[in-house]
Amino acid sequence: MLHDPPKASRKEQRISAQRLQTGALLIIAFAVVLFLMVQARFVLISLATAIILFSLTSDVISFIARQRIGPFRIPNAIASIAAMVLIAIALLILTSVLLAQVNTVLVTTLSYTERAPSAIASLFAWLGEDGELAVLNALRSIDVSNYVRTAASQASGVTQATVLVILFVGFLFAERVWFQTKLVNFVRDEAQAERIGKIIQSIIHRVNYYLLVKTLISAITGAMIYVLAQAFQLELAISIGIITFVLNFIPNIGSIVATALIALVAHVQLEDPTTTLAIFFIAGLIQFVNGSIIDPMLMGRALRLSSFGIILSLAFWGAVWGIPGMFLSVPIMVMLLVVCSHVPSLRPMAILLSREGLPESEKMLDQPPELDLFGQDLRRG
Repeated sequence: MLHDPPKASRKEQRISAQRLQTGALLIIAFAVVLFLMVQARFVLISLATAIILFSLTSDVISFIARQRIGPFRIPNAIASIAAMVLIAIALLILTSVLLAQVNTVLVTTLSYTERAPSAIASLFAWLGEDGELAVLNALRSIDVSNYVRTAASQASGVTQATVLVILFVGFLFAERVWFQTKLVNFVRDEAQAERIGKIIQSIIHRVNYYLLVKTLISAITGAMIYVLAQAFQLELAISIGIITFVLNFIPNIGSIVATALIALVAHVQLEDPTTTLAIFFIAGLIQFVNGSIIDPMLMGRALRLSSFGIILSLAFWGAVWGIPGMFLSVPIMVMLLVVCSHVPSLRPMAILLSREGLPESEKMLDQPPELDLFGQDLRRG
């Protein structure tokens, strides 16, 4: 004889209903936040970039403030202004160089529109004559000029973003002096404010170290790819080198795209499959050695990020913010890892995000790095 299951008490029903309501509210809140992040992505991307640049220059400001001119030490305000000027000049120069190279690539792309489809279609000769012809017809149906115009219009927005980033960084510098006071008054607990300050310093140090190592490796890789392109007399050698430098900031995918790019340019220009294969192999070897051997050696255990987590972060932020989101995916993941490591309820998430299941502990938080990026002692006033 079958027995009816025991009925839940009113208290259990109320708890179950509250959990269901909380889950539904969380889903709605996540959807609203995601919608706002997509709609306001231009401002949010600029703000995120400004925060990263501001954190990156914290060591620069401290380094300048420690310098002496005779018996006088440089005031912190002058050090902040000097750092701000350096950031503005660097961003404007970088933007102008990138726009110039994008313009060169676009102009060269238009000049290649006639022979590029035939050269690319020849790569599919192994499919037979019909297969090669189908690829050729598909490529010829692509309106390259339309894509070029779209890329040019998007590139013009980089200048606006640069100006907005400079403004954000300037205001962050202006608020820097009162940050600790605001934090203490906001938390209303000096011990808790000190702990939050240590977490922020840990995030800044890890993001700075990642960007420093990534910039070094990307610069070396870009220079080697430039030398490779020059050795085979490719027309876009400088552009390819700079684009490789920039793309290497996108984890995993960037190096693949950069390798495919130089191989494609070589095949379209030289129209020699053997030479193209050699360039592809050498470029792939450069990317593998620098990205898979030297890069992890220099990073060491500084990031402790899960490779699968990086891919997920790359996919998510790429879907939300596009290509800029891909560049910001790792710094954002570093921030999430550190924050989740020190919030007990979120620590399981930190374990999933970490490479070896060993996120940052409280003991590590109480042992801040003794040296900044310039090798200077952080404990000196």
